Amino acid sequence: MGGLAFQRTNIPGCYVIDLQYSEDVRGDFLKLYHEALFRKAGVEFTPREIYISQSHKGVIRGMHFQTPPNDHGKLVTCLSGSVLDVVVDLRKGSPSYQHAFHIELSEVNKKALFVPSGLAHGFCATSEQSAMAYFVSSVHAPENDQGILWSSIKAPWPVKTPIISIRDEGFPELKTYQSPFVYQEGAR
Repeated sequence: MGGLAFQRTNIPGCYVIDLQYSEDVRGDFLKLYHEALFRKAGVEFTPREIYISQSHKGVIRGMHFQTPPNDHGKLVTCLSGSVLDVVVDLRKGSPSYQHAFHIELSEVNKKALFVPSGLAHGFCATSEQSAMAYFVSSVHAPENDQGILWSSIKAPWPVKTPIISIRDEGFPELKTYQSPFVYQEGAR
């Protein structure tokens, strides 16, 4: 069995992670997190809450984040089905400020995405049903729960009229959002 393989993205501190996977006559095994391997990759992350969402094809959830002092990093993966996963950098001073990154996460490709604090995160379900797991480094704080309007993010969204919550549809556009996040030089 191998470990987790971390690949940098165009956004500092954001990583695509090839998960450890094996299968045999009993079924399969998937390792999502190993603290020492995260630290070796320069990622300080300790999960405090875990969520699972299930979505129908054409659902967009996002673009979500929590503001300081309850901001958090996230480790996300698709346990069944597939999604187009999208993040956008909200950290003022970042070399990738307001730039997006997207990737397909699926039960087939066995990848996860580590999303550092200061990034908005969302996804569009691209299979008939999908299940996403989110591991977050802080406890949910409704007073710090915010978002950016999905359609204001430059990403190849696979739907023009998604199924979306009223809350998510009411988020401000990226260009008008006054971000409280500041990039820390040397963020990995």
